[in-house]
Amino acid sequence: METYDKKAAELIERSYRTPEIVNQRLRTLAALALANGESVLDAGCGTGLLLEQEALAVGPEGRAEGVDFSEAMLAHARRRCGGLEQVNLQQGSIETLPFDEASFDALSCTQTLLYVKDLEKALAEFYRLLRPGGRIAIIETDWSGAIINSLDQSVTRKILDSWGRAVINPSLPRRLRPILRKFGFDAVRVEAIPVLNASYTENSFSANMLQNFASAARKVDAISAEESETWLEGIERIIQADEYFFCVNRFLFTAIR
Repeated sequence: METYDKKAAELIERSYRTPEIVNQRLRTLAALALANGESVLDAGCGTGLLLEQEALAVGPEGRAEGVDFSEAMLAHARRRCGGLEQVNLQQGSIETLPFDEASFDALSCTQTLLYVKDLEKALAEFYRLLRPGGRIAIIETDWSGAIINSLDQSVTRKILDSWGRAVINPSLPRRLRPILRKFGFDAVRVEAIPVLNASYTENSFSANMLQNFASAARKVDAISAEESETWLEGIERIIQADEYFFCVNRFLFTAIR
């Protein structure tokens, strides 16, 4: 599993409060259709933004569990959900979840399966933990289709390719539907949730990620420090010319046990 340090957790906290990702959470919550008194697990809960909303949906009579591998992420989640008695948070891997069989009415997993070494083990855990008729909602991204307007598209492609290669399960959305069916999930549906920034604003998802994209590419020697600096300067020129454009598709998979 990916281990997020304090700096990385802060970046996730900022980028996941942007309007595009708020919309993603609302779509996820609508798909789960949580009711008062139900039990829900957020597997890979991160900083707790979705878990907080799930907890409010199930209410004090319900149960909202959050598990994450990163203590830095959980620190944010504990502060966010500290006043909600129905929330319980713990550190752990989604490949070996510490709950009894058929413990939950619903389960969510956002941008976590791409980091999991044993994908099938994690999905088997999800199936085990859901009650018959339980609902699941999974969000994953295919970075191979991302678009960034830049002055050097060859460098942009190197950056985005290296970003995709940094995970264990790149391009997972292409493969996930048949894998879910293999494990017995029924009524599998997929819908695209574009993260689209057709102009530049400082509080957008992509604005929070640009430096991180370039930094990640430098770390794996996909680009040089000079190329990184030149690329970012080019993006700034595009911003000043009001020609900024960014888009990547996230995919919401829903299914029933």
